[in-house]
Amino acid sequence: MHRELQRYYAQQRVVDLIYVNRSGQTSKRAVRIHSIDGDRIKAYCFTRQAYRLFLVANILAVAPASRHAAGW
Repeated sequence: MHRELQRYYAQQRVVDLIYVNRSGQTSKRAVRIHSIDGDRIKAYCFTRQAYRLFLVANILAVAPASRHAAGW
């Protein structure tokens, strides 16, 4: 997972993340990774229109986002 995130970060691609939040619920977000610091990533979330922190351990899947799905 870390290698994929690094690659998308280097390419500055918008990606879809599926992750488990603090409450244990799964969520899908279209994000652009801003930085990677150990086990955390800082990314701009197009859903919330703000920067968010994500724990790499809670990310279940990552894939390139389609323009239509990302809403950008």
